[in-house]
Amino acid sequence: MLSLLYGAALQDGNISSLDDPVTRYLPQLRGSAYDDVKLRQLLQMSSGIAWNEDEVDSNSDLAQFSRAGRSGGLDAQLAYMKRLPRKAQPGTLFNYNTGETNVAGAVLRAATGRTLADYLSEKIWKPAGMESDAYWLLLREGDSEYGGCCISATLRDYGRLGLLALRGGKTADGTRVVPEGWMKESTTRAPTAPNYGYLWWLEGSGSYAASGIFGQYIYIVPEHQIVVAIHGLWPVAYNQEQPAHRRAFLQALIRAVSETKLSVPNP
Repeated sequence: MLSLLYGAALQDGNISSLDDPVTRYLPQLRGSAYDDVKLRQLLQMSSGIAWNEDEVDSNSDLAQFSRAGRSGGLDAQLAYMKRLPRKAQPGTLFNYNTGETNVAGAVLRAATGRTLADYLSEKIWKPAGMESDAYWLLLREGDSEYGGCCISATLRDYGRLGLLALRGGKTADGTRVVPEGWMKESTTRAPTAPNYGYLWWLEGSGSYAASGIFGQYIYIVPEHQIVVAIHGLWPVAYNQEQPAHRRAFLQALIRAVSETKLSVPNP
């Protein structure tokens, strides 16, 4: 969602360039390791900021950051991120960082002057003809949305989101909601990670995915015009076994589609 909304913000002129520093939009992070981080590096998870993503360690950055959000909202989370040291020069190291999805969301809120939910509704949800309302969880009552998670939507509407991406950011009637070329750019491998773009996971051969914990998944295969949306309920957030089963299913589906020969009879 954020990756698409960044495209919309660029198209609207709310963000001038992905080479802008993060601190241009979030001055409260000035004087920290974010001073030299560009928006592009933020979206590619290559800020160089030190971060521990361990989901089961109660003392990890992820856990402490989450507790900060529940008690003090976005301001407390940004204050936590400001204290983090630099591990590497920006743009040189991939390190998945849930905290930076909220930083990315905060940039959008500052750039547009809108809540993420309102901007999503105007720029994507309504133009794409979504069937149902969606809900975006707040850090706490009256505060900001979680930047990188916690959108509740129907499976069919997640499929429509995949179709929007498959069409290069255009709705079914041809309305463009992100700049031309944005989907290609945002699904091009980052210099620091062969399987990551602008918040999209890259699956090889031009395919890409929105991948969440517990098996949430939108899989897009432009070569075969395939979109698969999955609501997951895995017993754990992530392990090796469940993704292997899913990958086997998706590979079998692609083989079946690629091997099917449709005959068109003469009228």
